[in-house]
Amino acid sequence: MSPLKELLLKRIAFGALTLIVISVLIFVGVELLPGDLAQAVLGQSATPETVAAFRKELKLDLPPHVRYFAWLSDFVQGDFGNSLANGRPIAGLIGWRFANTIFLAATAAAIAVPLSILLGILAALYRNSLFDRIISIVTLSMISFPEFFIAYILIAFLSVKLGLFPSMASINDRMSLWDKLYMIILPCATLTMVVTAHMMRQTRASIINILGTSFIEMARLKGLKRLRVVVLHAFPNALSPVINVVAINLAYLVVGVVIVEVVFVYPGLGQLLVDSVSKRDIPVVQAAGLIFATTYVILNLLADILAILSNPRLRSPK
Repeated sequence: MSPLKELLLKRIAFGALTLIVISVLIFVGVELLPGDLAQAVLGQSATPETVAAFRKELKLDLPPHVRYFAWLSDFVQGDFGNSLANGRPIAGLIGWRFANTIFLAATAAAIAVPLSILLGILAALYRNSLFDRIISIVTLSMISFPEFFIAYILIAFLSVKLGLFPSMASINDRMSLWDKLYMIILPCATLTMVVTAHMMRQTRASIINILGTSFIEMARLKGLKRLRVVVLHAFPNALSPVINVVAINLAYLVVGVVIVEVVFVYPGLGQLLVDSVSKRDIPVVQAAGLIFATTYVILNLLADILAILSNPRLRSPK
């Protein structure tokens, strides 16, 4: 087996092991919640016989390790069980919500990724200039502010004061694509402002690091213009760390949208997770948590693979 294939298989195996550990943590965390789940769902007026029958229906009478492997096996097969709040299949509840979360994350990524790379290239091209200093100040400010603060500022100015965009991002399947895009402008802008700062600064730092190497000096000695040196020579060789930070921020866009969805009442998986926690709908909480974890691990695994394939030194580690 070639070293590259061996390295890729190790990363995939480590990602699978990470998911198993996360699933154990999710299950144990739910098990450690105080109180009796059956009693909490049925209420204090429920008879002991009713509680016992409901516990048997939820398989709470089985040992924890048996329930864990049964839950994990059903999850892998796409069977998430039924919601305790309304009795509906969890797969149906999560499917539409997760599609909405992906739609919001993809829209923000389509804006943030090219914008951050462009700003990073320009900041490296005009290093230590007024433009570079302004961009650095703005991005550091964006990194320092929590998402909900940025969201409320945008709502206060663009929705309440100016009335340009809706403060609640309520979408449904009957809306056209343009109507959906209009409704999610503010949450999309919030996510874009947060992740652009990280990606832009990493792009700038990676390009500046490459600009100090010998082959860049040779390109300058040949009389190549600085823009050509940065775009065609420095940036392609800085792709590995840039790909990593882009993939990590894409993972954040999918997994870290919980706060943004709650602020804008967006019908995504994060909002469903928060609602299910308040209702003590444990099966939905477990399914949503593991779906978020799986998405995050897969995107990080994809980042590792792309970083290996784009870097000759990682392709031949020996």
